Amino acid sequence: MYGAERGTRDGVPEEDREVAEVPEWGRVSGGGRAGRRPLRVVEVTGPSMVPTLYHGDLLLVQYGAPVRPGDVVILRHPFQQDLLVVKRAAERRPGGWWVRGDNTFAGGDSTDYGVVPEELVLARVRARYRPLPKGPKGPTSAKGQRSVTELLGWAASAVRPVRSASARLRAR
Repeated sequence: MYGAERGTRDGVPEEDREVAEVPEWGRVSGGGRAGRRPLRVVEVTGPSMVPTLYHGDLLLVQYGAPVRPGDVVILRHPFQQDLLVVKRAAERRPGGWWVRGDNTFAGGDSTDYGVVPEELVLARVRARYRPLPKGPKGPTSAKGQRSVTELLGWAASAVRPVRSASARLRAR
């Protein structure tokens, strides 16, 4: 799920980044357990999590949140640690997490690089937001408006929690 963004950040070409971080959005209480856990908004680039996540989706992620099997997580790539990736935590194994992309044809998961150490799993995805799509004539009609049906369809699917995968998710 490698993106095609332009420019560089921290000396790393943007096209080598899977998830582009957006500035910190807020903080949330950890429920008295571990103090405060920051929330951030990140942008998805690439196809490895299709159909759950698409290129351009924005994710609300919670750093330091506990991870359970089936959760979508943000992690550092085990071999290229300046690269952030988004994957599904399939199962806990000795030494860390076995992670999978929802798109089996995209690759770039634990089937390629093995178990991901616990310390490289940074955040848990809490929700995703799909930006309003551009219509065939641009983002709006000639009068600068969208149809009510189009807006309702978008609103019904735009903001949604990212749920655990179905029972078909199995680590190989």
